[in-house]
Amino acid sequence: MAQAALEKETISFPAELMAFIDEWKAKPGSLIMILHKTQETFGFISRPAAEKLSLLTGIPLARIYGVITFYHFFKTTKPGKHKISVCLGTACYLKGGQDLIEEARNLLGIGEGGVTEDGLFSIDPVRCVGCCGLAPVITVGTDTYGKLNKDQLPEIIAKYRN
Repeated sequence: MAQAALEKETISFPAELMAFIDEWKAKPGSLIMILHKTQETFGFISRPAAEKLSLLTGIPLARIYGVITFYHFFKTTKPGKHKISVCLGTACYLKGGQDLIEEARNLLGIGEGGVTEDGLFSIDPVRCVGCCGLAPVITVGTDTYGKLNKDQLPEIIAKYRN
């Protein structure tokens, strides 16, 4: 039955991911490592990917979803092309991090966990990006912006729209 379900599966895992799963699936506590690699590969963990992981590893789908939904890092929906991460660590929070999230969501017209209609942007609060001296901080992909206020967000967003 499991083989029939795997054959019906429409998602294709790249060879590198398959090799990683084969290497890690028998090791105790490997699920988080496998989920990290899966999310790194696809940008998120879709339902078909989670189902395929369950079949490949023998880990029950309920356990996989238990881990995915417990840890804030894992995403079950595809993020925007430009992922905006807003730091809510103590320093950033105290210096207006939450205001930055609200303003960015307002500017982009998306709610919590949303993605813009054009698929360009998503916004995620994060616990700390390690730049406390630059608080409040956002990252867009690998670019970091610090000592921000709400009025600077439109210019930053415009840079990634073009």
